[in-house]
Amino acid sequence: MMGNTILIVEDEETLRLSLTHVLVAKGFHVMSAERGGAALSIIKKYVIDLVLLDLQLPDANGIEILSGIKKIDTNIPVIIMTAHGDIKTSVEAMKKGAYDYILKPFELDEMIININKALDHHRLKEQVEHIRLQQKDDMNLGRVIAESKKMREVVSLVEKISQTPKTSILIHGESGVGKEMIANLIHYKSSRASGPFIKVNCAAIPDTMLEAELFGYEKGAFTDARNSKKGLFELANEGTILLDEIGEMNINLQPKLLRIIEAQAYRRIGGTSDLNCDVRIIATTNRELSLEVKKGNFREDLFYRLNVMPIYVPPLRERREDIPFLASMFISQFNREFKKRLNSLSKDA
Repeated sequence: MMGNTILIVEDEETLRLSLTHVLVAKGFHVMSAERGGAALSIIKKYVIDLVLLDLQLPDANGIEILSGIKKIDTNIPVIIMTAHGDIKTSVEAMKKGAYDYILKPFELDEMIININKALDHHRLKEQVEHIRLQQKDDMNLGRVIAESKKMREVVSLVEKISQTPKTSILIHGESGVGKEMIANLIHYKSSRASGPFIKVNCAAIPDTMLEAELFGYEKGAFTDARNSKKGLFELANEGTILLDEIGEMNINLQPKLLRIIEAQAYRRIGGTSDLNCDVRIIATTNRELSLEVKKGNFREDLFYRLNVMPIYVPPLRERREDIPFLASMFISQFNREFKKRLNSLSKDA
């Protein structure tokens, strides 16, 4: 928790200075304000991780300031500091979003415990929200920016392809254009959405390991195979497998992939019996696979099996209308990740 910034909103100088001294000694960054209006100005300008808020301030009551804080940033934890006679108001403050309240006079060690609890709770909420947003990013059509005509055509094609859950798909385009995002969208809009979605980067796994990763192996199949292992195709059953950068797959491994597409069956390394496989294959590539076929680097029959429903994802230079909307999305992601409050890019940017 050290390094978090805490804002103390307290008009009583002795208490404010005592809290500041203790918190700084504990490794926190501290800002302070005597009045509610000044506190709100600080929160608008700086990233504050927690607020210690006195209920009785010279220019406003704490409930009003709490409401103002929550309008600026609903996620900031606020601990109310209150006298005995203000307990009813403190309970009201908690209903309006305060994390907790502490009665004056209090031990400074007690306040440190409360602060750490509040920050722990806030961090846990952020982690849960991050996981939720990651899942939403995978599933959310809105994450695919489609203001340009070309991207609207891509999304329209995705809508149609999603309704054919057994057909293999080849997504091609330059690196960084969002091929994986399109693959996510296809999976989550299809009837396979409740099944697994497994992603494999063919370029990142050595040829000698990729076969074992994809198809699994039986005990004793090779020196280090002390136990049987399921492959990713087996784990992806009734779902989707994304073969990222399929053009990097060794040509000697490609017949096994072709057999899965044609017969929905394969064998583990060292296996003697077929395993059935109900998996949709989505492949992506930044290469021109038709040229790789001519060079002898990619099987022609596999190419045509994958290329039944091709999707081309255009680069930004071909869809400039999407750029402002992408910039806005990235600003939101940046603000969420780094706790910033950037609203826009400069004109030059």
